[in-house]
Amino acid sequence: MKKKKILSIVLSAFLTTGTVVPCFGATTQEKIDDAKEQNARTQSTLDETREKIRDLESKKGESETYLEELNGQLEGLKDKLQQIQTDYDQKQEELEALQQDLSEARQDEQEQYESMKVRIRYMYEKSTNSYLSLLFESDSIADFLNQADYIAKITEYDRNMLEQYTETKEEIAAKEEQVSQEKDEIEALRQESVLQQEAVEELVESTYNQIRSYQEELEGAQSQEGQLLTQIEQQNEEINSLLKQAKEEEAAAKLAAQKAAQEKAAREQAAREAREEADRQTAEKAQKEAAAAEKEESKSSSSSQSGAVSDSSASQKQESGSASGTDTSSDNSAQSGTDTSQGKYLGRFKLTAYCTCSICCGSWAGGSTASGSTPTPGRTIAMGGVPFGTKLMINGTVYTVEDRGTAYGHVDILMGSHSQALQFGLQYADVYQVN
Repeated sequence: MKKKKILSIVLSAFLTTGTVVPCFGATTQEKIDDAKEQNARTQSTLDETREKIRDLESKKGESETYLEELNGQLEGLKDKLQQIQTDYDQKQEELEALQQDLSEARQDEQEQYESMKVRIRYMYEKSTNSYLSLLFESDSIADFLNQADYIAKITEYDRNMLEQYTETKEEIAAKEEQVSQEKDEIEALRQESVLQQEAVEELVESTYNQIRSYQEELEGAQSQEGQLLTQIEQQNEEINSLLKQAKEEEAAAKLAAQKAAQEKAAREQAAREAREEADRQTAEKAQKEAAAAEKEESKSSSSSQSGAVSDSSASQKQESGSASGTDTSSDNSAQSGTDTSQGKYLGRFKLTAYCTCSICCGSWAGGSTASGSTPTPGRTIAMGGVPFGTKLMINGTVYTVEDRGTAYGHVDILMGSHSQALQFGLQYADVYQVN
């Protein structure tokens, strides 16, 4: 009955250890997988949002450049229109001056014409005898020639003056027509420039509105980027928390398994001792019965049989002690595997290495750690899920968490050079939290 009870306890403990702990760990792993899947979807959305931001920034930059060109064109058109207006005003003034000259020329022509009419009327009224008498009344040939020359000069003067004023009038009229035509051309050019200016102003307005639209979309995308970054950070914290929980469960399961093994060994030892005790009692009882039955035999034979039984009992006790010593050694060995003198056991973690070069750290190369400290080989490690300043013992060396970049359960150890980081490779080790 006692043996059956011990066996049932052992089986119950084994079933409890073998079924409950893995089931709980599997649930945590499912949570981790689900959280990582959500994190991947969020990261994909973030990548799409950042691509959209880059596209909007590119389009906005192109529109701003185009707007600058349009503003330059608009300023040029305004200057050109101002110059056209100035030329138009000058032509208008020139035209007005020509019209004034033409009016004066026409007035002079009219006066000259009136003078000629008076002389002609006088000549008709006095008849041609006046000139003849003027010539015949000359006192000498010289006076005659002088009178003739005077009459010729008067006639030539009238004719020249008439031709001169006629030419002046025609020249002024031609110039007036030219200036008027130039004025019309300037006016047409001004109208064309006005239309161009209006078209450019419409382009400026539409481009400005497009830039505002891009800016609004950009601000919305940047806001979404910030929200996604916050969400990813929260998801990373959740993943690190779940990873930490899984590692703690793993460590607890390991401790529980070791404890169960110790308890099992103790129970087996107790069972062995119980069996040995029962065997010993049975042997003693048999000896007593044999002694009573063979009471008549000789003392030497009884003594020999009793000595043999004693030797057998001693041998059994020695074997029991030997078995007990072996189990005790096993218990001590198991206990040393869970020795907490090194700190709180966190689990078996993945180990990698990095340095402060641009290959390992990218744009953060050469700077301080995420905690603001100076990266120091042999001290600095990176891991998420624990506060900065947490001290971890790995392979007998105490490191300080001063940087981020890896999830909980993955320790990145700072090295002095990139070659050392490559040489370190990928390792696994038990990790203890010492503070």
